Amino acid sequence: MANDRGNTIIAVLAGAAIGAALGILFAPDKGSNTRGKIKGGFDDKKDELKNKFGELSEKVKSKFSATKADLESSFDDLVANVDEHTEDVIATLEKKLAELKKTAEASKTKQ
Repeated sequence: MANDRGNTIIAVLAGAAIGAALGILFAPDKGSNTRGKIKGGFDDKKDELKNKFGELSEKVKSKFSATKADLESSFDDLVANVDEHTEDVIATLEKKLAELKKTAEASKTKQ
């Protein structure tokens, strides 16, 4: 089965190569004109691909820069929340410590 697929691919490629060669041989233009057209088409496609790559690159850069800004904003919010909660936790711990000191003093005086 894999061998049949390989043979089919080889036959298609060979047919395409033979067709291209016959097309060039029987083309109404001179060989230099045909080669110029092929080169021009190649250059056009190369420029088109280069432009598409540039557009894609810009899209990716803008997406990452937006994501970076969102991440930095989220991090700043998280730090602000942690600061608020830290102060709350410290205040609660100080109250508990004061209560424990009172309890310890009360136990000492009872003994």
